[in-house]
Amino acid sequence: MSYRIGIDVGGTFTDFFMWSKEEGVSTHKTLSTPDDPSVGVLEGLRQLAEAKGVNLPEFASRVTAIVHGTTVTTNATLTRKGARTGLLTTDGVRDALEMRRGIREQQYNNRFLNAVPLVPRRRRKPVKGRLDCEGKEIEPLCTDGVRVAVEAFQRDGVEAVAICFMNAFANSTHEQQAASIVREMMPDTYLSVSTEVLPTIRFYNRISTTVLNSYVGPILNRYLESLSARLSEAGFRGVLLIMQSNGGVALPDITRSRPVATLLSGPAGGPSAAVAYTRPHGDEDCILVDMGGTSFDASLVRSGAAAMTHECELDRLRVAVPMLDIATIGAGGGSIGWIDEGGLLRMGPQSAGAKPGPACYGRGGELPTCTDANVVLGYLDPNSFAGGSLRLDPDLALEAIRKHVAGPLSLSPEEAAVGMYRVINTNMAHGVREITVKRGLDPREFPLVVAGGAGALHGCMIAAEMEIPRLVVPPTASVLCATGMLMCDLRHDYVRTCVSRLKDLEPPRLLALVREMIEQGTAELEREGIALDRMAHEVVLDLRYVKQYHEVAVTVPLQAVETSNHAAVADLFHGEHNRLYGYDLGAEGAGVELINARVRSVGRVDRPTPPEIARAGQPVDRAIKGTRRAWVPEHRVYSDVPVFAGELLASGHTFEGPALVERTDTTIVVTAGFTARIDQHGSCLLTAKD
Repeated sequence: MSYRIGIDVGGTFTDFFMWSKEEGVSTHKTLSTPDDPSVGVLEGLRQLAEAKGVNLPEFASRVTAIVHGTTVTTNATLTRKGARTGLLTTDGVRDALEMRRGIREQQYNNRFLNAVPLVPRRRRKPVKGRLDCEGKEIEPLCTDGVRVAVEAFQRDGVEAVAICFMNAFANSTHEQQAASIVREMMPDTYLSVSTEVLPTIRFYNRISTTVLNSYVGPILNRYLESLSARLSEAGFRGVLLIMQSNGGVALPDITRSRPVATLLSGPAGGPSAAVAYTRPHGDEDCILVDMGGTSFDASLVRSGAAAMTHECELDRLRVAVPMLDIATIGAGGGSIGWIDEGGLLRMGPQSAGAKPGPACYGRGGELPTCTDANVVLGYLDPNSFAGGSLRLDPDLALEAIRKHVAGPLSLSPEEAAVGMYRVINTNMAHGVREITVKRGLDPREFPLVVAGGAGALHGCMIAAEMEIPRLVVPPTASVLCATGMLMCDLRHDYVRTCVSRLKDLEPPRLLALVREMIEQGTAELEREGIALDRMAHEVVLDLRYVKQYHEVAVTVPLQAVETSNHAAVADLFHGEHNRLYGYDLGAEGAGVELINARVRSVGRVDRPTPPEIARAGQPVDRAIKGTRRAWVPEHRVYSDVPVFAGELLASGHTFEGPALVERTDTTIVVTAGFTARIDQHGSCLLTAKD
């Protein structure tokens, strides 16, 4: 008997998905431990062992692989609790990190404060030495200046150093010289070199990403060391893999060198699982929404692959590494309801988190949250929340809402709870618009996959606001990201700058860069134990029309690069440009320019498939375990609605809303505008009534 486990550490809950060929799948949730997330991980494993009737060492010895998504680097960035970092950069551009791109984020707000850089000016050390844009040396690197700067870092107690020189993407010699000196003088200091982290054109992107890599590096290192030690002590002898922001997994040793690649580690597993549950119904495209205890994530899957981006901002900090294109807002079960200075009801982004948690937890929280509203609305059973492991107190929920929301607005607590529910649903609908409508896509053409412990409570109303007619609530919805982690391949991304018009591009130049990256990817995948026949390499070129500022990422066949078929590459670019923006300049013969070449190296792994459940042998009414007074949004009244036991629903069962479906780890609110059907994998399919 062996197990593979996906673990997703969130701000409020830590989710577990366990798969075994012999026993199928099982899920579990436990409260997160923000001070040391590894404590919550081990506690969850201990609880899984107890459920199997064995002790932790015996259970851990049966686990062959753990895939772990972590918010350690994200939290360190958002709270500004990263390592004390120093920066070595070219003389004359010391303040590039603070000047950013020279664009005011709020153009007409003269009081708007610029983002505070992660490295203060006193720890940004300029060094003489210069290369031109082609990598030719104009001025030799002043190694004495590097040593003086490193001595200053030593006196200042710097824990991490970032090195980023002008035009280093074209020639890494100066950066490597400086790195050698840092390693010699500060051997125990975490070091990031821009040409190893992001060897591309655009200085601000490169310096910002490199600094962030150093800023979170020591934090992730300490966490992985702590987690590995705890797992080893518990008896785990299998393979530990870390979820990356690009939707792939990697060994801890590899993620330690590029911690910036884990900034969206937690939600990155979700899209792989989402499409696994929509594919049986012929859908390779879907919208995934994941509402946990702290945040709400919305992402898009097209043709079976998650939408990607190569540039984004995390809390106003530029990050230029490949990652899933996820819109995140502060809307979760723990989101706090409050009244702003204009007397309007707001929800979030502040969250009660795991400590103290919502008021109804009875753990000291006094502020009203989304979970408290759901208790008052009748959607949550106080006695069966989290499988009965946590009893909710409706009186505390009522009192918190009465004091902080209902009273100031002169409403009853029930009316205030309805308002809280509507506001947070509207907020989440805006998140869906970010990844669809704002990109020229019609959300009504996609099924909405609802995930997260709180997602199914709100899915119908999000869909109604967006006029989305179909929803899918997977059987593992509350731990969908942990589920998807076991469905993700190993993946590594590489990039090189190669600026040239396509018509002027020398054939050996691009091919040499691509082959270099493929060799690098092959070496890393072999290091991770992947056989050659399970490897795949995808070439992506960043292309644009001459004089354009931004590029379009275009996937091209390797054969087109090997045969220097630039005309075919240009045709692919014209087509992708037209798909994104509704026009192209191919007919006008506009010149096409190459900026970057990228390679995605993938190591395919065996993926668990969703198991099938038994077909219905009894009428659906047999699954009703009672009724409960709950708010029906379409009718704007409280009514007694049937409550279905999720474990008694079988494939083929169909029923009409309004209704509630109680599963061990989540509750599905089926509003009056939807019909529910259980499919062969246990997903609850919700269809809007005509």
